[in-house]
Amino acid sequence: MKTDLKRELAAYSARRGVFDVVEVPPLRYLMIDGHGDPNEQAYADAVSTLFPVAYKLKFMSKKELDRDYVVMPLEALWWSDDMTTFTTDRDKSRWDWTAMILVPDWTPADHVERAVAAASDAPALDRLRLETLHEGRCVQTLHLGPFDEEGPVLARLHDEVIPSRGLRMTGRHHEVYLSDIRRTDPAKLRTILRQPVTDAAGGDA
Repeated sequence: MKTDLKRELAAYSARRGVFDVVEVPPLRYLMIDGHGDPNEQAYADAVSTLFPVAYKLKFMSKKELDRDYVVMPLEALWWSDDMTTFTTDRDKSRWDWTAMILVPDWTPADHVERAVAAASDAPALDRLRLETLHEGRCVQTLHLGPFDEEGPVLARLHDEVIPSRGLRMTGRHHEVYLSDIRRTDPAKLRTILRQPVTDAAGGDA
């Protein structure tokens, strides 16, 4: 049986036009940090490094652990000193990001080391790391359409939905790219927009 973690993890399901509160467990990711417009080379290099390593991990798991799984989609954390750069200004040159792919919790550390060594021609290996992300309580929705049309949805999430529920933003804006951008019409792109939150009065999520 091939495991599909998108089906097993509730946080990888979202509804268009509905803002759900979800609890995201600690999850491990291959990560690469960067800055600037995601249409530029640094982001492309990150993506071109994450997927080869992720697929090598999958094949090792299947061969050595007898556990096959579907490679998870590309994801990214996004942040900026001024969050209006994501909503109204859309100034991509000011964005910071972490591109990442989730790896199963059964993946041994030595598999990651060997996968990195085997992907020696990937362009951003020196920036890759394995890290556990603790997001906890989040509000998320599904965006259908081009990435550049996310602004109004994010503005509603940040300025209306989260405050109206007695919450405040914490952590970094998180996107899960459920569609293959290389093969999908931009109008049909499916992206989970996720924001970690905590109680507005204070306290941890």
